[in-house]
Amino acid sequence: MANVVQGRLTASGLRIGVVVARFNELITRSLLQGAEDAWARHGGDSSRLDVAWVPGSYEIPVVAATMIKSGRYDAVVTLGALVRGATPHFDHLASSVTGALQGLAVSSGVPVINGVLTTDTLEQAIERAGTKAGNKGYDAVVAAIDMASVLNQLKTRRPPTYEEDPV
Repeated sequence: MANVVQGRLTASGLRIGVVVARFNELITRSLLQGAEDAWARHGGDSSRLDVAWVPGSYEIPVVAATMIKSGRYDAVVTLGALVRGATPHFDHLASSVTGALQGLAVSSGVPVINGVLTTDTLEQAIERAGTKAGNKGYDAVVAAIDMASVLNQLKTRRPPTYEEDPV
């Protein structure tokens, strides 16, 4: 039988950092409310959920990197809202932010959950921030709890003994 590691969806004992963009605050404040709700519903201690506000989504990766380097966090959640406009600016921002966040996660081994919405319209962003499409801030914190649980289990697993691993 395979050794299976799965996330336990309990925030007890975890510390999560959340980076929120102020740009499109109508949306990002709702995403943060969803994130805080998920944290509470999964047993998180409010004193172990740190929130940092930044000017926009482009600024999120540098603060996420600083949180990771501090060694204080089991995961970092990023919340922002990029709404497509009439120029290619949206595509450049979406691509650079996504790439930077993925790079941080892979290079650090700390889960960085991308909760930066990329939508064609403001209405789509509103739907993803707590109306028709649920709240992606909530979903991002659940993913952070799941990933932190999986990684914590992998870090504490006992290596097999010689008798158990007949290679």
